[in-house]
Amino acid sequence: MATVAGAIALPRRVLALLTLFSVLGFPNAVSAQNFNQIYVFGDSLSDVGNVYKATNGEYPPNPPYFRGRFSNGPIWADYLASKLKLKPSTETNFAYGGATTGNSRQIPPGLLTQIQSFKATHSSANPKALYIVWAGANDYLKGATDSTAPINNVAIAVKSLSAAGAKNIVVVNLPDLGKLPSTRTTQRSDSLNVLTKKHNSGLAASLKGLRQQLTSDIKITYLDVNSLFHQVTNNPKKFGFTNVTNACLSRAKICNNPKEYLFWDSIHPTTAAHKLFVELAFPALKSTPEPRAVSSSQTTVEPIALGGIILGAVGGGLIVKRIQGMKNKS
Repeated sequence: MATVAGAIALPRRVLALLTLFSVLGFPNAVSAQNFNQIYVFGDSLSDVGNVYKATNGEYPPNPPYFRGRFSNGPIWADYLASKLKLKPSTETNFAYGGATTGNSRQIPPGLLTQIQSFKATHSSANPKALYIVWAGANDYLKGATDSTAPINNVAIAVKSLSAAGAKNIVVVNLPDLGKLPSTRTTQRSDSLNVLTKKHNSGLAASLKGLRQQLTSDIKITYLDVNSLFHQVTNNPKKFGFTNVTNACLSRAKICNNPKEYLFWDSIHPTTAAHKLFVELAFPALKSTPEPRAVSSSQTTVEPIALGGIILGAVGGGLIVKRIQGMKNKS
């Protein structure tokens, strides 16, 4: 696919998404403030090598996975750091593949433990850094049937970061977990979609409450990737994809056109998807946006949403089992 056809795919996607964003009512970035660091907390969607280090380079296997990323190439955190002329590093990226939102201290450490690790090594948070929290999928993929605890955990993470001095915090919601290649044909598909809806609505309400509690200089951005995920999966050709339901990597076989696939494996997106949305997000990510509600849901969606758009759900019990298996070997 490294042909002329591949070269024209990106502009077509960009045009389609810019049209979509104008319809959704994305505001322009204001309050110019360059971010000089990016701190990331979450799971395999954002992991730039923490699980890879924990398993001594055995998982995710390289190849077909790329240098500790759960994709076939760099992930959104890599692309975003490059755009902002920063270096992606596990020193500022605390995400672990397979992590839930809890305070598990085992590998993979939960979201709350990741926040604790950050605070243990930072006397205060850099007020000019961007803090991104994206977690919750693994709670449900691993069997949680109530959204209360995951939502509360994310809220605790946000409050903890703000108390440490963070001023710009992005919280990402979830795409429909029942529509992943690994779940869409299972009996849990419908129930996972219901849980996703409950999680996202509850998360939006929780963050709205936090905005009222915290000082006005703390910007909390609610990133609604679920609505955007629907747009892309409902009309994939408009965005340059030919397959948004199946995994490119299946049973150790790789598809011939990974750039046209939304999913690399049964739960993770391709590097093409990661890169596309960071390309779109860069102008907005250079500054801190003011909150603005989308009338359809009364939740705030910011320009920096593009950096994480439709990147699927992340990790599951497989990662934990791999790590546990390595421990048993040793």
